[in-house]
Amino acid sequence: MQLYDKDLLSVQEVRDLVEKAKAAQQELAQKSQAEVDAIVASIAKAGVRNAERLAQMANEDTGFGKVADKVIKNIFGSQMVYEHIKDMKTIGILDRDEANKTYTIAAPVGVIAGLIPSTNPTSTAFYKSEISIKAGNAIVFSPHPSALRSISEAIKVIRQAIAEAGGNENLVSCISLPTMQATDNLMKHPDVALILATGGSAMVRAAYSSGTPAIGVGPGNGPAYIEKTADLPLAVKRIMDSKTFDYGTICASEQSVVCDDDMAEAVQKEMEKQGAYFLTDEERLKLGKYILRANGTMNPAIVGKSPQVIGELAGINVPASAKVIVAKEDGIGKGHPYSNEKLAPILAFYTAPDYKAIAKLCDEILRYEGAGHTFSMHTKDDRMVEYFAERMPASRIIINSPSALGGIGASTALMPALTLGCGAIGGSATSENVGPMNLLNLKHVAYGLREMEEIRGAAAKEQNCCGAEKKVSADKVDEIVAEIIARIQSAK
Repeated sequence: MQLYDKDLLSVQEVRDLVEKAKAAQQELAQKSQAEVDAIVASIAKAGVRNAERLAQMANEDTGFGKVADKVIKNIFGSQMVYEHIKDMKTIGILDRDEANKTYTIAAPVGVIAGLIPSTNPTSTAFYKSEISIKAGNAIVFSPHPSALRSISEAIKVIRQAIAEAGGNENLVSCISLPTMQATDNLMKHPDVALILATGGSAMVRAAYSSGTPAIGVGPGNGPAYIEKTADLPLAVKRIMDSKTFDYGTICASEQSVVCDDDMAEAVQKEMEKQGAYFLTDEERLKLGKYILRANGTMNPAIVGKSPQVIGELAGINVPASAKVIVAKEDGIGKGHPYSNEKLAPILAFYTAPDYKAIAKLCDEILRYEGAGHTFSMHTKDDRMVEYFAERMPASRIIINSPSALGGIGASTALMPALTLGCGAIGGSATSENVGPMNLLNLKHVAYGLREMEEIRGAAAKEQNCCGAEKKVSADKVDEIVAEIIARIQSAK
């Protein structure tokens, strides 16, 4: 009975939150670009001020990652996102085409349902709040239960920042009684215009099947190719930087390292030099049985944990100096657990005879899991970049950069984002790093340029022209036929 009561209370809470969010959004719709930007700037500053405190809370709540890296994530999700979007025109008339007499007006979608994962809880709250309000919307969050405390505190900080900037704090709110029923009700609420889904595959599928337009993401499982011309020590450093950042909880982080057969020894030595621990065959089998659950999905116990903790959980001895666990893998799919996404400092290690074989291997890895997400490579040969970019089923091709940081736009010029679209191939509505422009509609105003008589006249002219061409063509055929007949007769 108690659980049933909780479900009812949570559903009622959703209804109340959406009602308040709708009113706040309608109020926001009357504000100027400058007023909206001031609210977003206030949120960004609050995110920086509270970055360390919220990082500590997120780590305590979930046990995932590193506090120092979560501080960086919070600053990324607040200030770095703000710096990228601050000059975007998102309110009112966006552009005019005087020659063709058209112009475009931004129209906010309204109330957004935002799903927050446990891997990036507080940083995602800031990021989604900023891009939603920048586009003129309100957002109601459904938090991951395991990170409820830290997410709720982040929302409290955001709401205060909104109020300080003269906005309605109900532009951002959060379910305080997270249940499956509450989330389902939020996604299907008639006043929710769009779902911004970041989380597990099951939740993203539920968002797309809710009947409400949704922007969701698929799993990441990106291979990293170290090509022959790469600066090997630098390439390995970047991969290690990426895979150790917050213990691998960013979905754009590398999941496997791939190199040519004749580079395998050199790559392994360099990786070991920089802190990689290569498993023995016995250890590889032992950990392989632990990192996936019986249904083939990732064991949540390994997520965001250190190599040593993972080793202890799996019953293997990982040296204290190890920064990343590496397992040599020779296959893809069922029976090859290291070919899956691993949101932890665990890498698969593949080799193949040449770049063509490697392209096929990486394509197979991505299509098995991670289609449309991210591929990275390290090279000095732009021809190799073009070859792989044309062939990889990935929306982000990251070159000479840590894939985790490059994919989210921290070390590259991509839109800074914690929701990374995978395109149609990955089951997503977009292939972009999701930003404000994905969260608004465009109204197109077009003045008439031609009257009906002019259109009829133009059509008639085209018809006559085509008809004349057909007549000339027929006459020419008759002429050729007559000539051929004359030649045959004269030959007789």
